[in-house]
Amino acid sequence: MKIYLVSLAAGLLVGVIYGVLNVRSPAPPVVALIGLLGILLGEQIVPLAKRILSSEPVSAAWARKQCAEHVFGELPGAANSRATTTARGIKQSA
Repeated sequence: MKIYLVSLAAGLLVGVIYGVLNVRSPAPPVVALIGLLGILLGEQIVPLAKRILSSEPVSAAWARKQCAEHVFGELPGAANSRATTTARGIKQSA
């Protein structure tokens, strides 16, 4: 979570600098970013619908594994914790 806050703070700082210099930001408008969020969320409807149509249960754990990881990406530190777990010889669950 910390990396997201640092990223937001850095973006705000750059935005302030752009404002002071009276330069237009090259970032896409908010409507485009909301459209991208819609695409990410819409992609999750297909696996969810397939699971429901096949009469398989839709649990919170399944939704977290199948949907949240795709929408939010691998959270910072997840690769490090996996490497540490593997290095300790603890079996990972797939």
